[in-house]
Formats: sequence, C-alpha cells, structure tokens
Amino acid sequence: MTEPHSNEPSPLPALLHDLSATTKQRRNSGRLARKRAQRGTLGYWREEERGHDALTTILAQDQIRIPELVPIRHQRMEASPWNYYRGAAAVMAGDLASQPDSGLEVQLCGDAHVLNFGLWATPERNLMFDLRDFDETLPGPFEWDVKRLAVSLVVVARENKVKSATAEAAVTAAIEAYGQRMRRYTTMPELDIWYDGVHVDSLISYYEPADRGRVSVHIEKKQKHRTSRGAFTKLTTMAHGRPRITEEPPIRVAISDEEQADLVEHLLSEYRLTLQEDRRTLFDRFTEVDVVRQVVGVGSVGMQVYLVLMEGRSGADPLFLQVKQAGPSVYETHTRPSRHNNHGARVINGKRLVQSATDIFVGWGSLNGKDYYVRQFRDMKIIPTTELIAPRLVEFATACGETLARAHARTGDPVAIDGYIGKGVKFAASISQFARLYADQNERDHAQLVSAIANGTVDGLPG
Repeated sequence: MTEPHSNEPSPLPALLHDLSATTKQRRNSGRLARKRAQRGTLGYWREEERGHDALTTILAQDQIRIPELVPIRHQRMEASPWNYYRGAAAVMAGDLASQPDSGLEVQLCGDAHVLNFGLWATPERNLMFDLRDFDETLPGPFEWDVKRLAVSLVVVARENKVKSATAEAAVTAAIEAYGQRMRRYTTMPELDIWYDGVHVDSLISYYEPADRGRVSVHIEKKQKHRTSRGAFTKLTTMAHGRPRITEEPPIRVAISDEEQADLVEHLLSEYRLTLQEDRRTLFDRFTEVDVVRQVVGVGSVGMQVYLVLMEGRSGADPLFLQVKQAGPSVYETHTRPSRHNNHGARVINGKRLVQSATDIFVGWGSLNGKDYYVRQFRDMKIIPTTELIAPRLVEFATACGETLARAHARTGDPVAIDGYIGKGVKFAASISQFARLYADQNERDHAQLVSAIANGTVDGLPG
C-alpha cells in the first residue's frame, strides 16, 4: 500500500561533509595516536618484558599439527636464525602485543617478512609484485607489519653475511619508501588507491641499470616454468594410463582412495560454492585426477596440506590446486577473534583486501573439523631467495616498503597513518633500532630451540 500524498516539502539532501575539515580531523587522529604509542618508543625492546617464553609459544602451535610432521617443522626452524624467524610469527605476535601500539588499524598481512613479497599473475595474466602469504592476516596496528618487514631485512642480511651498514640502509630505505608512498596516497582518490599496484616492469626499475637485464632474464625464465603445465611436467608420472603426482616422502605422500573421495565430495564441493559464479563454471570443466599430502614452507609444516591435480576437458589441460589448513591467526589472542567463522574465509578475504589482484580460484571449505583455503599451485608465482636479493637488498627493500604502504592504504586511513609518521625521521630511526634489537632477540630464541632439540627436550629429526 502506498503512503498518502503529503504536501510537506521533501527533506533536503544531507549536506556533504567538509572534505577539507575531515582530512584535518583524520590527520589529527594520527597525531593523537602518538600519545598512545610515541614514535620514539617504537624502537624499544627488553626481553624480560615480553610476557611469554618463545619456546613455549612455538610448541603450543604443534597441537593442531600432524604429529609425525612436527619434527620436520622443528628441524627446518633449527637450520638458521632466518628459518626460525620465518616459522616464529607467533613469537613475534606476542612480542609486538606486549608493547603500546598506535591503534591505527589496517588489514595486516600478518607475516610481512621480505620473502613474503613476490611476483605472480593477475587474472589478466600480468605479472605484479605484491604480498603473497596471508595465513596470519587480521586487522591490527599498521606498524606491526612494518616491524615484521624491517626485522626480516636485518635477519636476511646477517644470514647472507651482508654488511651491517647495508642492512641498516635497507631498513631505512624500506621505511622511507613506506612513508613516502603513504603520503602520496593521502591525496589520491580511493579508486586510484584500490587500483594501484607494482607491475613487473616497475619492480625491475628499482634496480640499477646494470642489474636490470639479469633480473629480467631470471623473471622470464621462472615465469615460463612456474605454471600448472610446468608443474605437470615436473611432478607427475603416468601409471595405468593416467597421470599421478610423484611421491617424494615426506614432502609428497599418497593418500588413500577413501581420503581422496572424502576431500573431493566434501571439502572441494563446499569450496566450489565460495567461487564467483563465472569461475565456478570454469572450475566445473575440470575433473579431479589425483591428490597427495604435501609439506610446505617452514611455519606451515605440520598443517594439513593437499596438492590436487585436476584435468580439463581436452585431456591435456592440467590444473593444480593447493588445499591448505588454516588455523587461528597468531594475532587473535592479542587483538580479537576473526569475524569469520571459517579461518579459510579469513585468509582469503584478507588476501582479497590486501592484494592488488588475486588468483581466480581462491576459496575455502572445511573437512573433519578443520578449516582450509584453496588457491592455484604456482600460477606463475616467482618467489625470491635470500641469495638472490641479498646483493641488492636496499633496492628490494624499497619495493617492499612501497608495496606494503599500498596494501595498508587499501584498508586503513593513509591520512591518519601519515599524520602519525610525520616527517618520518623519528619513525624510521625507531623502527631501525627495533629491527637491530629484535634480530638479536631472534638469534637468542633460535639458540633456545637448537639447545632444546640437542638435549632432547624438543623432538627433531635424527641427525
């Protein structure tokens, strides 16, 4: 039933906000955040005030992992302080939460160390440089990601015997690049921020002219092989007229037909419904061929991970999907629980918020009480090595700093963050100091794990 006609005048449209005043308020909120966490105190670190034991924190994570794979995780973390750092995001999360924070919230990558930046293909098949790992993604203070990146640069430099002066220069370059890029975003329209990204050509431009050719050749070579077709050639053999993923225990292990059927009928069926309709139509043109259990990374070792080989209708059209268990973010006990009721959904939605472009096949599901997320395996992903980036650490750090700023500007307030950072000198100096101190702490924590494995307190692999 329609409302009776009224002679009352229509209400005036709501007045637009005074954008200039709003910008001033946003910037002022950033400056006020300095009272909550003074920029000079960001460089502060004292081990006795951390409030937890690093080894206890590491071992607590083993509870949700496959028991027979846990010693592999410990062994990989034992290998070096750098490997330890990669696997100890939970330790650093507790340490970051023990200190005052700015309260200026963004969607955290959660593990923004230097090797979690890399190249991969957009849906349009363009190579972009971006953050790549979101197992720990959650809303949180922007400086936590910045600190995670800064410390990683020092740890990588030490791992590769890079001079301490170069490590310090790399940290400064990353922080200054972050601040300068964030200031640029303060005047950009929201849509321009959202569509901004670092194309592969832009990444190469960070390097000195003499190095650009070598970097281009490396990227082009990797790009050709890091695809489903490349993985098919490398990782499969024919058995009884059908392709099978080659076993390499304990890295890749076959599972039973019953477990494969359970995964396909339940987890992948649920995952399928999380895809956009057009991508679901594409997914339906592929059929599952083989599944193996997989061991990946350092921090992820022991989590249930599957590699799924699918085949398109032509019979010569492979598609590899990686199905990875997702547990709670290491930040949830220090901030607040995820708003998502599935941790796979938390990872994928965080990924979509932060990345400039995301794999068309990302989605999530659950199986036997565990949450999972799904993504393409490789899909032109080019992940750097520490040996590759160490000689040009400053240049690579600059690219990472700018990329992290873009990620934060998408979900945070660049004006407020810029207001907090200010001219940037004090902010950069404090983060640099923290990076040095925490890299020392990381070495002590690594030594603690090494000692625990040596005396039998913690399980490792036989020597």
